[in-house]
Amino acid sequence: MRLFGGIVVVALLLATVESAFAMTLAKDGASDYSIVIAEGAIETERRAAKELQEHLALVTGVTLPMVEETAVAPDAKQIVVGPSQRLTAAFPELDLDALGHDGIVLKTDGDTLYLAGGRPRGTLYAVYTFLEDIVGCRWWTSAETFIPTRPNLEIPVLDTVYTPKLRYREAFYRDALNGIFAARSKCNGHHDGVPEEYGGHYQILGWCHTFYQLLPPEEYFEAHPDWYSELNGERSHEGAQLCLTNDAMRAELTKNALEWIRKNPAAGMISISQNDCHGNCQCANCAAIETEEGSPSGLLVRFVNAVAEDIAKEFPDMLVETLAYQYTRKAPLHAKPRENVVIRLCTIECSFAEPLATATRNADFRRDMEAWSAIAGKLYVWDYVTNFRQYLLPHPNYQSLAPNIRFFVENNCIGLFEQGDTGSSCGDFVELRAWVLAHLMWDPSRDPDALIDEFLAGYYGPAAWPLRRYMDRMRDAVTQADVHFGCFQDTTAAWLRIEDLNAAEALFDEAEAAVEGDSMLEARVRRARLPLTYAWLNRYEALKRSARLQNRLFLGPDDPAAATQAFIETCEAFNCGSYAEGRPFDQLAAVLRARFSGVEATVPEVCKDLPTDRWLDVQDNEFRLYNVGESSSFVDDPAASDGKAARMPGNHTQWAVQFPISDDMTARVPQRVYIAVRCDSKAETGSAMQLGIYDAEARAAVNQQTVPIESTKDGYQLIDLGVHTLRPGMYVWGAPVNNPGEVDAIYVDRIVFLLE
Repeated sequence: MRLFGGIVVVALLLATVESAFAMTLAKDGASDYSIVIAEGAIETERRAAKELQEHLALVTGVTLPMVEETAVAPDAKQIVVGPSQRLTAAFPELDLDALGHDGIVLKTDGDTLYLAGGRPRGTLYAVYTFLEDIVGCRWWTSAETFIPTRPNLEIPVLDTVYTPKLRYREAFYRDALNGIFAARSKCNGHHDGVPEEYGGHYQILGWCHTFYQLLPPEEYFEAHPDWYSELNGERSHEGAQLCLTNDAMRAELTKNALEWIRKNPAAGMISISQNDCHGNCQCANCAAIETEEGSPSGLLVRFVNAVAEDIAKEFPDMLVETLAYQYTRKAPLHAKPRENVVIRLCTIECSFAEPLATATRNADFRRDMEAWSAIAGKLYVWDYVTNFRQYLLPHPNYQSLAPNIRFFVENNCIGLFEQGDTGSSCGDFVELRAWVLAHLMWDPSRDPDALIDEFLAGYYGPAAWPLRRYMDRMRDAVTQADVHFGCFQDTTAAWLRIEDLNAAEALFDEAEAAVEGDSMLEARVRRARLPLTYAWLNRYEALKRSARLQNRLFLGPDDPAAATQAFIETCEAFNCGSYAEGRPFDQLAAVLRARFSGVEATVPEVCKDLPTDRWLDVQDNEFRLYNVGESSSFVDDPAASDGKAARMPGNHTQWAVQFPISDDMTARVPQRVYIAVRCDSKAETGSAMQLGIYDAEARAAVNQQTVPIESTKDGYQLIDLGVHTLRPGMYVWGAPVNNPGEVDAIYVDRIVFLLE
């Protein structure tokens, strides 16, 4: 049985404490305790005392006086904040130096409560731990909190000394980067922006992909082409890296890196890392070492070790980070990172609906992680916990979050960057994810289900139970589908069925009914529902076909145009931001408005004499557009069968218009595929466009052809792409051929599937 009830969990926890209460901090809203600031307290420890005073005043109704340690007798009733001589005298076995930057101490001794920790942040974290775990405070988001009312506040015997295994913890969500909220969540990452008063945060100089930051090609390439990759026999800086066996290059890069550090010596870490591409150097010297090491990572580690050795001479405490990413993810056979080198391993290729430590699909990453762990004392993981192509779709990876964090920690991970929906405020339970991830990074042993339940109950109130059942339904759907669940997905077609969506719709109806009349909770549930609404709109026509073919209910929107407008307005009201990484929401809004504003299409010529169950007409409102606004767009077109079409300018070669084959179509085999296209041309002859069918799973073309200008310049033509047995994972595509001097634009109206 699951317990819901928010902060009731705290009361239950306290009720199970075997020892008697150690002290009464407040009774009937009065107290004879003082908050004592330890002698020699630093700024963050004074802020910790202030946070304690302010929160206890809200909880108990009494403001405890803050006094200096030298002004209070040792036997007075007191809460001592910060590492003090009284603490070490009371507990001589306590090793404060072993707490690092963030470790905490919560101890009771007679009438004294000690809250202390390592520097700079440990004491602040001790206060937050006390307020959260003992008093019952909750900081759900940067602006949404729960502060209990407890005029009678009794404290159990406390004997906690804890140092987090992860030194660096970052939940990369928009709201979670608020500096004070990050501090209260015990996050301390590069982007967290924690003020110095609240303990500051780690900084990684350069952040990542720093080769060209340190040696910009525009500054160095002309004079030193040999410092850059040799590719196909020529030196290049485009789609390339550095020549890591070039000693002169290494000396200049090290000089520049030291200049960075001298400007910010307190940062703690500097990135010396590959560019965000392949293009590693193929010169004879580099190739020989890569062969000897069995991986390009061996050459990289040797290079970074040499740079780190020079950095350590001036900055012995500075950590030097490098990436194990894409072509360098596999560990080397011989090279081992120096003590001051941190390997940042990236999970980008993994399947995230199943744990990294056990899933067959993640065997390659698991092998690499364990191999690095065997040779490196300090690993850092860049983990991906969202869908970067569609922030607003459901993304049920909840079941893997805790097992993955534990796997990282078990394999020498000291830092974790959980890259979530930092661009969006409307993604899949983004508030819950940031909160749960922060708590798991602080203590990976926590029960993730208990954390999720606690957040749901505390944040959504009576809607918690239907929302939990919704989350479980989404989790079960992706588990049962047994698919590779990556972090770059355009749709939910591979795993989310019409029956799952229908059930989800009913559960959200139940959740909304449960909070009716409470405007705050109504708003929270309304925002949580956005990914479900978008799942309907994202595959609207395909889902209607699935319902019809399977004789199932269709509980999606009756009026997709009205639902689209309501969805857009709700997203805008919550300041959505981006719908995908680097893609502003207004691009998606324009696409959705265009998708659901057409008229009924005319019947295709090739289908006029055929029964309706022999053919399928896919209109532009089911197309997937890429790089919207630059490489593609929906436009009004009177010549199109429904008055609208997808347009691509003639100045690129991207497959910017696609239609993924959906599961509802797989029973219709084989099928002849037609695509209706036209071009606006400045020439009479030449190539107008390319069209084709691609099998993404097999990574192979099913059909590809170049269409001439002369066949499509006078209006739409149905181009025959042949007869095929289609299945999910395939898609039909269209692209220009980058000849803007000849073709202004190409247009795609419809795709017709004819049952053979």
